[in-house]
Amino acid sequence: MPRIAVDDNKRMNLRVRPEQKATLMRAAALKNTDLTDFVLRPALREAEAIIEAADHLKLSERDSLRVLELLENPPPANAKLRAAAMAMPLPA
Repeated sequence: MPRIAVDDNKRMNLRVRPEQKATLMRAAALKNTDLTDFVLRPALREAEAIIEAADHLKLSERDSLRVLELLENPPPANAKLRAAAMAMPLPA
């Protein structure tokens, strides 16, 4: 059985070399924060930026106008679209 992506516990383990941990700890101390906060804040910012980019599609002006045109004036249904529509179950 595959492992779930998010565990119920609030811990996350990372393996780092001792010199990497020492560098992170020193930087966290210089920022007057703890190691968890020091590592987590930029990681969350990066994760949110990646999710935002994946969730939003940016179109050029030309493509945006093409989408609007197709929404206002859709092409006629072809045979495959009609067959797919006929295969859909009717709502209850």
